[in-house]
Amino acid sequence: MAAMMATRDTSATHAVPEYYYMCTEVSATCPVEATTLGYFPNRGINFFFAVAFGIAGVTTLTLGTWKRTWSYTAFITAGCMLELAGYGARITLSTNPWNKEAFETQICAIILAPTLVCISIYLTLKHVCLALNPALSRIRPHLYPFIFVPLDVSCLLVQAIGGALAASAGYTNYTLLQHGNRAIIAGITLQVVVLLGFGLTAADYYRRVRAWVKADGAGGEAGVIWRDARFRLFVSAVAGAYSGVLIRCIYRIAEMSGGWGNKIMQDQPSFIVLEGFMILIPCLLLAAFPPGFLFPQMATRMSARGRRGGSPFGKGTSEEKGHSRDQDHEASPSGPGDTGDESRDHNEDQTTSAGLKGTTGY
Repeated sequence: MAAMMATRDTSATHAVPEYYYMCTEVSATCPVEATTLGYFPNRGINFFFAVAFGIAGVTTLTLGTWKRTWSYTAFITAGCMLELAGYGARITLSTNPWNKEAFETQICAIILAPTLVCISIYLTLKHVCLALNPALSRIRPHLYPFIFVPLDVSCLLVQAIGGALAASAGYTNYTLLQHGNRAIIAGITLQVVVLLGFGLTAADYYRRVRAWVKADGAGGEAGVIWRDARFRLFVSAVAGAYSGVLIRCIYRIAEMSGGWGNKIMQDQPSFIVLEGFMILIPCLLLAAFPPGFLFPQMATRMSARGRRGGSPFGKGTSEEKGHSRDQDHEASPSGPGDTGDESRDHNEDQTTSAGLKGTTGY
């Protein structure tokens, strides 16, 4: 199948010597140039990536379990483990680029893993809004996970379908192979759109909070959090992780749009920098700067929600929803029609409403 993927159009497919379809290792009749990658993956750098992702995953799992940031931890850890599997497969390819199973493993694992990391990034915006000033968010904070996580999962499913089609294309089904390629491109493109939408939403909220702080001084708990160096460090780490994933996805669109075995796909240095490091850096940032230590308000809410059996993405249990219901009108500055979900979540963190007054103009 690797030789099959190395061609870009139907005519080129028929031009490939038929014996390439039976290649199982590099030889005089099965050169490495005829594989999809077109090169021997560097064993050292892939070993480095495998170890680094393993460390990031174990670190995230350990600290996340300690601080009980369950959902945030689970998605990052799963992403790191997929990356570990992908680069482990590339280590195998470093000795035999014709290894069909290793090639399919690295394609599927490395393409899908960043989507899981994205989910953890999406979970942070809700908690930032609730900790600072939910009234300044254009969307009720508890809705953010329900918007961005399903969209991200949709990207994951589309890419998974594309990877499955490409893997099952066999040696001669070029049409199915191209359908798989198009599905992968569509999934990654959708992921870029979702990432850009999230980035614009987060930037807009930051702008509104910054204006509010300058105008009112942001007293109370919200002001303390805003000025906390630990909180700023956590937000900077998430922003850096977001940037890395976005750059990687844009690179992947360019790489996949040329077809299997195109010049970009066969350029190992660009893959190492724009795929490997652009995902490793986010994973290391999220592992090294966990919310459990730098943003305890998020960790406290996640831990409490987990103990009560509430959804990690949004509203909690019915008991949680009924908590402090009589305080909703006073704590929420967003006016009639607001059910006060943000305020109830805000109260769970013991965040005062003093910093929320006078914000209805935003």
